[in-house]
Amino acid sequence: MFEASTAILLVISLIGLVVFGVHIAIALGMTSALGIWLVTGRDMNAFHTVQTMLAGTAYEAIRAYVFAVIPLFMLMGEFIGKSGTVTDVYRGINRLLKRIPGRLAIATVMGNALFSFVTGVSIASAAAFSRIAYPEMKRFNYHKGFALGAIAGSSCLGMLIPPSVLMIVWGILTEQSIGQIFAAGVIPGLMLASMFIIYVFIRALMNPELVGGGEKADIEIEEVDDVSTVQFLISLGGITLVVVAVLGGIWFGFFTPTEGAGAGALIGLILGIIKGMRIKDIIESILLVGKTSAPILLLLITAALYSRTLAMTGMANAIEGLFLDSGMAPWMIITVMVAIWFALGMIIDSISIMLLTAAIFAPIAVKLGFDPIAFAIIGIIAIEAGLYTPPFGLLVYTVKSAIQEFEPDMNVMTIFKSSTAYWIIMLAGMILIINFPEIATWLPQKLFATG
Repeated sequence: MFEASTAILLVISLIGLVVFGVHIAIALGMTSALGIWLVTGRDMNAFHTVQTMLAGTAYEAIRAYVFAVIPLFMLMGEFIGKSGTVTDVYRGINRLLKRIPGRLAIATVMGNALFSFVTGVSIASAAAFSRIAYPEMKRFNYHKGFALGAIAGSSCLGMLIPPSVLMIVWGILTEQSIGQIFAAGVIPGLMLASMFIIYVFIRALMNPELVGGGEKADIEIEEVDDVSTVQFLISLGGITLVVVAVLGGIWFGFFTPTEGAGAGALIGLILGIIKGMRIKDIIESILLVGKTSAPILLLLITAALYSRTLAMTGMANAIEGLFLDSGMAPWMIITVMVAIWFALGMIIDSISIMLLTAAIFAPIAVKLGFDPIAFAIIGIIAIEAGLYTPPFGLLVYTVKSAIQEFEPDMNVMTIFKSSTAYWIIMLAGMILIINFPEIATWLPQKLFATG
């Protein structure tokens, strides 16, 4: 078994490669090769072992049934996003909230929460609502920073409310039930969405200038490009059908997450055709999902090799011993983990962070007495909060890029500052789940107790 110092060296090497710009898949492979070389005698046989393990890991990963869930759920979200359904629902919610101060920002939070049930990718939510919601808020004279903060802040719901790509990746890496993790994210996701709405409402009451002068200003500006009631009901009904059919089917045991993703992609395609998608749009959606999901699958293959190396070299046990033998209280160890997630969020994306840490942190949390499903949600919130942390802040840069044609001179630090309140709310939500894990575990226990 490796000494703790050697284990720390390998982890630091991995993080260092990523920080200096080495692609995460290559970094995982290089670190795995180094670990195998150190443990198998430091000769040419070690490289043969690496080749054998990589070939076997890639084969098992590619043929694994569960890996298809990622591109299928992404395809479902792409079909629904391109159909115009999201725009219809956003404008419909906006009209229903007409008498509420800050209604456009509240509609953005609600729209992001609803969109999260069909896309599972926070970056997709950020890009979509930057182009849908920001022009509307700009027309109503919303403060630019406040408007962009609402868009960037609420887009994180895409990774917390199922079907979430991060939830799928976490389930694969830690060998936990994806269906249970999906169920665990619903109440925390809705809780955070409610906290976001309360924050927006209070800020609008305290400072009406942030929302264009208050309720009166919202009402007096003429509505343009409004959605008809029929369009709104069709779009809302379509999204509701997807949520009930796909997530309900998974939770009540009618089909597996992979089968549910396939059903969702089919329903999304049907909804897109009803809403006017053409063959060209369908082909573009399929190609885009292929380009997006292929790198994720490659990352998962190298992550599986990395996990095997951890077991082979004893590095995971060494890191585990370092934490458990440190004498720190459980809450202090969790705080250190969260701090590591926040720090990594400054420089790399959320999936890469999860690939680096989930297989190590999850077993430690279980030994500390944390429920593995609740800890999955804690980890996802912490990792997602890292996407607001400068200087990387992937969600913030996504919003900045999406509004380029509307605000070419927008300073990215303005968006970072405006997103800080949402970051604090996410931290508060995470602390609530740490202290009251039932927030995350109640629904999966109810749904999977007999099913």
